[in-house]
Amino acid sequence: MSVGGLFMTDRATRIYTRTGDQGETGLPGDRRVPKDCPEIQALGDVDELNSVIGMVLAHDLPTDVGGSLIKIQHLLFDLGAELGNPHLKRVHPEMITDLEARIDTFTESLPALKSFILPNGGSAASVCHLARAVCRRAERSVVMLSRHQSVNPDIPVYLNRLSDFLFVLCRILSANSDHAETPWPDENA
Repeated sequence: MSVGGLFMTDRATRIYTRTGDQGETGLPGDRRVPKDCPEIQALGDVDELNSVIGMVLAHDLPTDVGGSLIKIQHLLFDLGAELGNPHLKRVHPEMITDLEARIDTFTESLPALKSFILPNGGSAASVCHLARAVCRRAERSVVMLSRHQSVNPDIPVYLNRLSDFLFVLCRILSANSDHAETPWPDENA
């Protein structure tokens, strides 16, 4: 069975393989790479981002927000597959355009920003802020990786736009909770 262009066995008898015990891991094409190389760093940051988005999804969310995040989780798996196997082309400009359209749609219901806001606003919004910060780190890791090997230029753009989208979701989630956004600087201090 192939998932995201990566081969997976139909049934794993053991979750551990012991093949990574010496600080290397396998990638498609029977490649072995150090676990601290830029490629694995980028893959790990994208995986962490997907996990934090899962934490956002554990909250009670508006249907359109939850549906958007599940779609993004699937796309992040495609993005990771492409990072692990640069011969694949899974990230396309249409993905970026779709995020921009979603940003515009969600932003229409929000008040205009007059200052920066602190990363809080209730549990779901706070976890979404964490996802946004991890997304920025994933973007930086992909940029660093692009200095070592060829990377689809749509990938860092997608991650950049995704962090913008997550910021807008933070504002939506804060507005849907009993926690108001906290401006910075605090005009009352």
